Amino acid sequence: MDWRDHGILLTSRQHGETSAIIDVFTRRHGRHSGVVRGGTSRKIAPILQPGAQLDLAWRARLEDHLGTYQVEPLRSRAAAALSGRLALAGLNAVTALLSFCLPEREAHSDLYQRSEQLLDLLGQDDIWPLAYLRWELALLQDLGFGIDLSACAATGATEELVYVSPRSGRAVSRAGAGEWADRMLPLPPVMRGEGLAPDEEIAIALGTTGHFLKHRLAPALGHAQVPEARGRFIDVFSRRL
Repeated sequence: MDWRDHGILLTSRQHGETSAIIDVFTRRHGRHSGVVRGGTSRKIAPILQPGAQLDLAWRARLEDHLGTYQVEPLRSRAAAALSGRLALAGLNAVTALLSFCLPEREAHSDLYQRSEQLLDLLGQDDIWPLAYLRWELALLQDLGFGIDLSACAATGATEELVYVSPRSGRAVSRAGAGEWADRMLPLPPVMRGEGLAPDEEIAIALGTTGHFLKHRLAPALGHAQVPEARGRFIDVFSRRL
């Protein structure tokens, strides 16, 4: 069995004395692991950095085997990631969430494209938080936990949608919330794709998406909590508010 694909490196760990096992989010084959022979060498180790864009050739005797990778660098994002605390925290959050959420060997081509586009914005701190928020919304949608903002869950209205139901993930209007308003999650305009937004509004929106990552997605995957890397990114972002 063999194939060739492009992918984003999520994690790398030493295997034996000279090899490495890498976990990669690939365009057509989803999250897929494999062994890189000589992965700890001076030539290859610098390539195997989280977020790196790689050309990958995978081979195994049987399809369900771990297999081996041959890797060629397409694009390093190390310099962008080290340009500042927000960039580094953002990269770590993205790679950690993808490792956490994605089932093995299941293609998610739309999410792959969005992830590649997001990581190409590393270091552009003025637009990164908004791009990251939109990526989290896409992540939830792709994995079956999307937030439905089309109409009020209670009344069917499409105006004054200012809340999200923490249970159903559907929008709720001001009138539809009624006496339950204090139990709703906020729905800032930025979540409805209404152009640019101040950081304060993006932070509120990330609180809402974080609820669904923590209370819906993580339990469904059998995890107790969302990766700490996301929380560290939120902390770094919040310090500039």
